Amino acid sequence: MTRTHGPFFSLLSSAAFGVLVTGVALAAEAPPTPARAVSLSGIPYVPDDGTAGPAEVVDAIRARRAGGKLLNLDRMLLHSPGFAQGWNAMFGTIRGKLSLSPRLRELAILSIGALNRAEYEWRQHEPEFLAAGGTKPQLAALREPLTALTDTAHFDEAARATLALTYEMTTKVAVSEATMGRVRAVLPDAQVVELIGTIAGYNMVSRFVVATGVEME
Repeated sequence: MTRTHGPFFSLLSSAAFGVLVTGVALAAEAPPTPARAVSLSGIPYVPDDGTAGPAEVVDAIRARRAGGKLLNLDRMLLHSPGFAQGWNAMFGTIRGKLSLSPRLRELAILSIGALNRAEYEWRQHEPEFLAAGGTKPQLAALREPLTALTDTAHFDEAARATLALTYEMTTKVAVSEATMGRVRAVLPDAQVVELIGTIAGYNMVSRFVVATGVEME
């Protein structure tokens, strides 16, 4: 004899199923996490809207960003539109108008991020390094920047010379003749100057994001 559960069980099952489906639908339709309002330093981020700053400044920054969305770094810089404008012009040039290899550029930036414990800088540039030809084993090696200086298993001479220059500029300011000689042996003088400028610039970035407490988006 087939056993039935009766109308009450059917009603209960339908209600439970409805709650389950509704829960899934609500989860799928949940709004995205809102943008952070305040940095770790307590300085608020400028809203990513029409009040962010002068249109010509904000539009130029958006043009450099994926999808036109301001980064938390931008939202901090825009407290001073003039400073943000100069910053955007400088780093737009470093990132898009130099002859220096993007791989060496990103190698130096990641080394700076590790040396200065600037996690925001590191995480922003991990994908840039991989897109420029870097590898995940190299990323792991760069987490130990002092060891990476002599890591022949992961880095060629051009990379190790770049790391040596980055290490000395970041931790000592002064660069030894030996290190400068190594860099000039693998790069033309124009790219040596560009590399030095890149290292100097991204040391500024790391110090800025650490002091202002900028967090990942």
